[in-house]
Amino acid sequence: MTTGSYEAAKSQFADWGVDTEATLAQLATIPISVHCWQGDDVVGFEKQTGTSGGGIQATGNHPGRARTPDELRADLDFAYAHIPGTHRLNLHACYMDTEETPDRDEIEYHHFTSWVDWAKDLGIGLDFNPTFFAHAKADDNLTLSHPDQGIRDFWIEHGRRTREIAARMGEKLGSAAVNNIWVPDGYKDIPVDRLKERLRLEASLDAILATPFDKSQMLDAVESKLFGIGVEACTIGSHEFYLGYAIRKGTVLCLDMGHFHPTENVADKLSSVSLSVDEILLHVSRPMRWDSDHVILLNDDILAMAQELVFGDLLGRTHIGLDWFDATISRTAAWVIGTRNMQKALCRALLMPQQPLKAAEEALDFTTRLLLTEELKDLPFSAVWAEFCRRMDVPVGAALISDLNAYQASVASRG
Repeated sequence: MTTGSYEAAKSQFADWGVDTEATLAQLATIPISVHCWQGDDVVGFEKQTGTSGGGIQATGNHPGRARTPDELRADLDFAYAHIPGTHRLNLHACYMDTEETPDRDEIEYHHFTSWVDWAKDLGIGLDFNPTFFAHAKADDNLTLSHPDQGIRDFWIEHGRRTREIAARMGEKLGSAAVNNIWVPDGYKDIPVDRLKERLRLEASLDAILATPFDKSQMLDAVESKLFGIGVEACTIGSHEFYLGYAIRKGTVLCLDMGHFHPTENVADKLSSVSLSVDEILLHVSRPMRWDSDHVILLNDDILAMAQELVFGDLLGRTHIGLDWFDATISRTAAWVIGTRNMQKALCRALLMPQQPLKAAEEALDFTTRLLLTEELKDLPFSAVWAEFCRRMDVPVGAALISDLNAYQASVASRG
């Protein structure tokens, strides 16, 4: 679309009292934490053995999987160059870059310095995650709630070290790293003593979080799950468990869109939890019948999530991250498509005329509310998005498709 198309759209939105220039300025300030694990099917770069566990499963064998940290960073460089704005990288502990072979309870900051140097050169922030899966000591699908104290201590030490590493990352980059704790713990069949497991999980988390860190360097987050492969009957770290824990302990609460029943409206949870926790972390994903982590579409779920963030004035309290892994398509294209869809949803939400919509609702005028929401769908949102990409010097349409296809062809020979 041309600049002329944008000027026409600008005028149309102005008729509704919406300033498109303000929207473009605000959209440019919203960072999205892109997840490293889409680029290599959640394999990581350790030299450890163990099953994936906890429902972690990438399907497909599309050519071009990153096999080394350098290949993964090259793929990310390309992806970021096709995503407008300045964003972040969400890094899992199993993506260390070292010739050493530390076990999970031995990792240190120097195993990740290449990532920090790369992020500094690119001008982006880093977020971090302990890796409680794909390890021999997680093969029972129990880690921090395991009945064996020795196994719990192993994972507690891993969690402690990731907090130290995340804090150093935040210090070096001048931007607080969100260190998000997710564990796969649960049972395939029905347990008889759920309370004992949750008491152990709580005690383990308390031990991990015992040392305070400067929040300008590192933020602690905890993430719930409803179910997954191998934990269908009981997930120890349920939504209720972590909601209560986050409220009591003052941590960030992570809501992963794939970790609830596919018919639940995760966007609806934002306003409720915002009353009880200071900050929220989102893992934006697309479940299909289960936590299957599909690349997000610009669909009703994503549009509702973005609108809730904007209309509830929650953007300043919410860290937006992504979480999917699809090996049936170009992994690099998946990053670009999904991240841009999250941005498109935010763009549309920012372009909605809040005042008349909220006024109609407050007046219990549901007819006008419905009429407005339907008429607004005809506004030229795409022209504003195209102008945003033009100003950020990233392609749209056929040019984007050509670039993505060319890059995929260049990496297709990777074994």
